[in-house]
Amino acid sequence: MQATVVPGYDAPHPDYRHRSDARRPRTHEHRSMLTAHELTKRYGDRTVVTDLSFTVRPGTVTGFLGPNGAGKSTTMRMILGLDAPTRGHATVGGRSYAAHPAPLTEVGALLEARSVHPGRTAYHHLRALAHTHGISRARVEHVLGLTGLTDVAHRRVKGFSLGMGQRLGIAAALLGDPATVVLDEPVNGLDPEGVLWIRTLLTSLAAEGRTVFVSSHLMSEMALTAEHLVIIGRGRLLADTTVSDFVRDSGAGTTKVVTPEADTLVRLLAAPGVDITTDTPGTLQVRGTDAEHIGRTAAAHGIPLHELTPATASLEEAFMDLTRDAVEYPATLEGAAA
Repeated sequence: MQATVVPGYDAPHPDYRHRSDARRPRTHEHRSMLTAHELTKRYGDRTVVTDLSFTVRPGTVTGFLGPNGAGKSTTMRMILGLDAPTRGHATVGGRSYAAHPAPLTEVGALLEARSVHPGRTAYHHLRALAHTHGISRARVEHVLGLTGLTDVAHRRVKGFSLGMGQRLGIAAALLGDPATVVLDEPVNGLDPEGVLWIRTLLTSLAAEGRTVFVSSHLMSEMALTAEHLVIIGRGRLLADTTVSDFVRDSGAGTTKVVTPEADTLVRLLAAPGVDITTDTPGTLQVRGTDAEHIGRTAAAHGIPLHELTPATASLEEAFMDLTRDAVEYPATLEGAAA
């Protein structure tokens, strides 16, 4: 991939695997598995996360999805020891984040990119972090180049754009060459080139055997990047599955059916959870059952089918279908024009 040079900072390195200071081929499976066990968080009488359990395994990008207010950020903060669980616990490599002697070299995290002293330069911010963990100056310079910030390394952070601040947060997360990477909305504020870079970076990190746990609201990016999904709604686990299985098993997909006996077929297919609509006489859009069942039903009753075309749901459609009842502030477009 040829990276485009963006005015104001260097182009990011297109592939993390090609880093100049690569020390060794790394396999992290034995020490980077991330586990949440019955995590629960209450604030007063409000429960934000309830009995949340899942495992994030090395070697794959796991997407962490949920509507606004679902408890994603709170969960990540509990994993990283920033919030104490009311009940339950989280471990990385078999122990809590706080128990790691040099956590930055084990877990790299981005939760709030702008939590940097505005008077510091990008270089000195990273140097301060590196000093506390015995990380070399060469590594600081490397992650600046990796994230495309070399040319602005000595500019004060208060002058950074949202995208540049996001790159600095990612540089800090990667500073310790960690076995586990936890990123909250890493593409926020990035331009299309930056989004493509993040996609390549995440898949490269996972290919090295690292554990990569990423939250995002961009379903299109998760569809291209993640292999596994952990989906929560109102603080509870809704799904823990692969992207392909989630989309395949979703009821959001439709099947187009063209038949001269549409009314008869509608009556035969009627069942709880099955939704059938029609815009054109003789043409049906069927949700809630698969093409195989439709075909068998039609054949059993001698109904001719001129077309039977399944359409797989997109990740966004499957996500919206699953989380329909977990949206914190549902909105409607009715009357919007008025």
